[in-house]
Amino acid sequence: MSRPLTLLLVRHGQSEWNAAGLMQGQTPHVPLTPTGHAQADAAAVELARLSPGALLSSDLLRAVQTAERCAAATGLPITTTPALREQGYGELEGRPSRELWDVVDWTDPHWSAPGGESLAELHGRVAAFLKDLAAEPPADVIALVTHGDTIRAAQAVVAGLGPDAMPVVTPHNGTITRLELIA
Repeated sequence: MSRPLTLLLVRHGQSEWNAAGLMQGQTPHVPLTPTGHAQADAAAVELARLSPGALLSSDLLRAVQTAERCAAATGLPITTTPALREQGYGELEGRPSRELWDVVDWTDPHWSAPGGESLAELHGRVAAFLKDLAAEPPADVIALVTHGDTIRAAQAVVAGLGPDAMPVVTPHNGTITRLELIA
């Protein structure tokens, strides 16, 4: 018997590199700005109203700082995992995002920067994580604190779409995206 598993995907609050327009990817040490902390607080209040039974987070600092606010509001412990990290952009991380429009092949889901991860690889990582989560869910409603591209990949996976059909709109910092996964 299949049952729905509710996923509440929280995009981390604004980071210093979001504010500066720099490509973050999997750079681990980028903290939230004061605006990002306020966004995390607002997301935490909203999340508490949705009553998740488990709280998982990317292990990157900006997500962990957001998850800490969510943990305080929900009373849940945080479990971190690299499976919820942002797409890796390799040697492009730390560069101004505006410079990348002529470097990145946004139309090819198999393209990756040297040392980075393609959209297809991100999609596969997220699909494997969601499959494992559905096989042994820690709760019926699970909060996942993560990143924009990771949320887009999860949306595609849950909709049965491949990496070439991921949504183009990235959720805003500090917002919650609700998905229903059949477990």
